Amino acid sequence: MDEGEGFGHERSDESTRRKRRRGSPPVKRVVVAITGATGSVYGQRLLEMLREQGGWETHLVMSQAALLNIREEIPDGRRLIEAAADVVHNVRNVGASIASGSFLCDGMVIAPCSMRTLAAVAHGLSDNLITRAADVMLKERRKLVLMTRETPLNLAHLRNMTACTEMGAVIFPPVPAFYARPTGLQDIVDHSCTRVLDHFDIHRSAAVRWQGLSTEGAVAEPAPLKIERQA
Repeated sequence: MDEGEGFGHERSDESTRRKRRRGSPPVKRVVVAITGATGSVYGQRLLEMLREQGGWETHLVMSQAALLNIREEIPDGRRLIEAAADVVHNVRNVGASIASGSFLCDGMVIAPCSMRTLAAVAHGLSDNLITRAADVMLKERRKLVLMTRETPLNLAHLRNMTACTEMGAVIFPPVPAFYARPTGLQDIVDHSCTRVLDHFDIHRSAAVRWQGLSTEGAVAEPAPLKIERQA
């Protein structure tokens, strides 16, 4: 789903600060943006994991197209997602704290990242708070992870991914890891989100990680290739 310039929330243009759940001040900040691509559950789960981790202040921005998708994908999703964040910003509020490089922030994840948002980031089009915050991450050399969601990919998509990579972003399509033997959607989502958090030096103890092939599960050595020569 596309997010055009000028879309915003139904609420005011002001940022809404939420009371932190722990008494100690946060030591780090991260921006989580949700765009109109399918997979808003990735943004939701990242916020929940960061809340569980503690010590992180989360800043949430959602596009108008994201709100439409959330309505379809997650029952009561907007309320649940906003409740998981410490600060909720309006996508039209380009005067928000996260729109400035002087506001200290450790990085940003766009989860999921639509192809429209990818293109805007690749070409420096800061037309809303999501793309402006992403531009800030790139210019300040901070972590920017784009969980791109589209298939198949055309040449424009691939070139935009290349451009973002060359500028320092991490292209992170949420691809399932079947070696983890997921038993349901939650396992698939959790694995991708855990791998994203690895990029912020957050290593969850519950993560299923590759340990190499066991003796029981080892793949047999392939038979030598036989080439028959004609007389």
